[in-house]
Amino acid sequence: MAKKNDVTVEDKLRALYDLQLVDSRIDEIRNVRGELPLEVEDLEDEVAGLSKRLDKMDADIEVIENDIKSKKNLIDESKVTMKKYAEQQKNVRNNREFNALSKEVEFQELEIELAEKHIKEYRAQIEQKKEVIEQTKGRLDERKKHLEHKKSELNEILAETEKEEQALIKKSAEFEKNIEDRLVNAYKRIRSNVKNGLAIVPVERGASGGSYFTIPPQVIMEIAGRKKIITDEHSGRILVDEELAKEEQEKMHNLFAKA
Repeated sequence: MAKKNDVTVEDKLRALYDLQLVDSRIDEIRNVRGELPLEVEDLEDEVAGLSKRLDKMDADIEVIENDIKSKKNLIDESKVTMKKYAEQQKNVRNNREFNALSKEVEFQELEIELAEKHIKEYRAQIEQKKEVIEQTKGRLDERKKHLEHKKSELNEILAETEKEEQALIKKSAEFEKNIEDRLVNAYKRIRSNVKNGLAIVPVERGASGGSYFTIPPQVIMEIAGRKKIITDEHSGRILVDEELAKEEQEKMHNLFAKA
């Protein structure tokens, strides 16, 4: 192939338009996937978040159950203490000692009453958390099923298009190597700033492709002459004549068929 500096303007236009056709085909493939990759990622994050929430609530219940055990142990200890004080009351020598032991018994009774109140509150908390857990599990199961469906849908699309996409990405890189860096940079700059990534468009019915702005006849003649690179004054896109576009489209059609 001729060196980059030896190629004609027509060669440059054909090379740029070929690059555009390849990149547009890659865009089409990616558009087929649409928002699916992001949907799958969001669902994976949601499933992970729900699973983490379930783990935390299970851990919270375990802590509360341990608190219930502690309160039950406190009740058992208080009962033992009360029994001990009751025995001591049988052997007191005066009312002062008896009253002091009675106060200790009353204190233990209050401890038991308070512990039982706490146990009741803890059990209510556990029931409440179990209800939330059941709701969360239902949500998690539904999200997991939806995730599997979306993954399956994405995998089917990837299986159909990944091989072609990789081949076209490689071809796009090859095409770029055969085009002057300044033109490649201009192409990429225009492509990033225009709708649908179309940086190179043919003239159609007297206007640039996808535009309703009419191109003056003199400019159309210059474009058809393929002697210089001309851009659309309204969109900034590089323009090629319709005949050149058709020739390159046919050539690229055969390339895509083999991809």
